Amino acid sequence: MPTLIARIGRRRALQGAVAALAVCGLLLWWLLPSGAPSPSGQVTFSTGVRTGVYQRYGVLLEEALRRDMPQVGVTLRTSEGSQQNLARVATGEADFTIATADAVAKYQRDRREGADRLRGCARLYDDYVQLVVPDDSKIRTVADLRGKEVAVGQEGSGVRLVSNRLLAAAGLDPERDVRPVSIGIDTMPEQLESRSVDAFFWSGGLPTSAVRDLSERMAVRLVPLGPELVEALQKPGDITRYYRSAVMPADAYGKVRNQAAVPTVAVANLLVTTDRTDPELTDRFTRTVIASRDGIGRQVHAAQLVDLRTAIYTDPLPLHEGAARYYRSAKP
Repeated sequence: MPTLIARIGRRRALQGAVAALAVCGLLLWWLLPSGAPSPSGQVTFSTGVRTGVYQRYGVLLEEALRRDMPQVGVTLRTSEGSQQNLARVATGEADFTIATADAVAKYQRDRREGADRLRGCARLYDDYVQLVVPDDSKIRTVADLRGKEVAVGQEGSGVRLVSNRLLAAAGLDPERDVRPVSIGIDTMPEQLESRSVDAFFWSGGLPTSAVRDLSERMAVRLVPLGPELVEALQKPGDITRYYRSAVMPADAYGKVRNQAAVPTVAVANLLVTTDRTDPELTDRFTRTVIASRDGIGRQVHAAQLVDLRTAIYTDPLPLHEGAARYYRSAKP
């Protein structure tokens, strides 16, 4: 009898070992889905202005990439925003970037250098357009900006692109009917605080720290950008089809003087690379973006909206083959 018990014990131990190896094999499949060696080398990630969401997201993503791909060095490079980011990636100055879908469509429509090589890795989170004014300002609509000093974003930024379009949708010429100031979110709050500008446009994830910090120092309001502006923006077949009506929740900025949700305009952000980027590297990069959502989202609220179910929709860009490989492997 002891011999039988011993044989049963050995059999169970062997079965346990086989099960453990199976679990390890599944774990290895998850970490190394293609069976290829871990990528190595250097990549450059073009982000945005230092106080914007793109840069903060990039810093946290770089930390996650360092853990997941220890043999890949990631260099972050600040920029003026979407339009400059796309030019960098398309011309080989950077390997990955973030850009808004409307900026991508414009880059393609204008047939800029390398436009046909751009590829999407993931749809990330939406940018929300924010028109910020002092609380005591008489500006209640975009049309009220006529004759005012307005910060509209730097040349090469997605903010400049959408602010010009919103002004035009409200019946204003962006160059003649307002006094445009070409500055970014790194200096917009100071200029509003000193009353050097009457208002500023910003397009970014919620909340943007620069806007939040300003609201804690100064009484400010967010001007509603209602559905009628989106209707004026959208034209069939035009790049403005990437804009949609949205609502900034009342708690997006706890200190702004609006006591309710604010209607606005939203546009999707895309993770962008080119067809030159190695498929294995792109697979792993995309995997880390999705897997790091919760960790990054604890510090960058907008990142919580990254979703595996919608990430694959990178219109107007075709999906990179490495990203497509990841999504196939990640199917439930």
